[in-house]
Amino acid sequence: MTDLPSLRETLDAHGLLAKKSFGQHFLLDLNVTRKIVRLAGPFDGRAVIEVGPGPGGLTRALLESDAGPVVLVEKDPRFIPLLSELDDGSGRLTIVEADALKVKEADLVSGPAHMVSNLPYNVGTALLIKWLTGPWLPHSLTLMFQKEVAERVAAGPGDDAYGRLAVISQAVCTARIVMHLPAAAFTPPPKVASAVVYLVPLDERPSPERLKKLERVTAAAFGQRRKMLRSSLKQLGGAALCEAAGIEPDVRAETVDVAGFLRIADALQ
Repeated sequence: MTDLPSLRETLDAHGLLAKKSFGQHFLLDLNVTRKIVRLAGPFDGRAVIEVGPGPGGLTRALLESDAGPVVLVEKDPRFIPLLSELDDGSGRLTIVEADALKVKEADLVSGPAHMVSNLPYNVGTALLIKWLTGPWLPHSLTLMFQKEVAERVAAGPGDDAYGRLAVISQAVCTARIVMHLPAAAFTPPPKVASAVVYLVPLDERPSPERLKKLERVTAAAFGQRRKMLRSSLKQLGGAALCEAAGIEPDVRAETVDVAGFLRIADALQ
């Protein structure tokens, strides 16, 4: 990768600019992308999927790493020729032009795989929920979000950012913020800072049915987060549902931990 032109030179050569409609903000500093890949690894030869590679800053760092096959999922056809220039002919790099929300990841890789991505801001949360609740879950996920979203993923009970996204994420994975980036690190700079979240699936993942119940319960509880659970969960069973789960009906959703919400989901008829 060292003999390639810089990312900025490559973008200029192809006449490419970020598209606001795709939520694109490019990370062009290879020192930063290499650090993200180090935080995501080691990969020990396992496959890595990258969603929204854009000009390929993270891709270059992944190809320098101990990753096995590297699969790129890029929706914007403008970047396919540019990304193709990173292919050394070894068969290690695969480029898929597709919408990541519609892709079946199990069709892209065989065996355990990692997800490492600077996610487009406009679909980051939707993609995370897809991976957490869908049939395919990677070996680990190292994902860059807007700082506010990253905090919502990693927050604990009592934190201002604690809510539905934290409960669903942490019912499936451990989650922690491993890196912060200022807006100035990107081209063009977004209006907000960003952060990288590292998620590792728990040994025992809730069943699909249990996750569906958890989504129902958290949607109701945090949809009216300032109300006591006896009120916010009224349509699902209210105080009786809470008592069946061993949860005090007069507490608010923001004080209930992940295990408590799973008990409420289990008690839901």
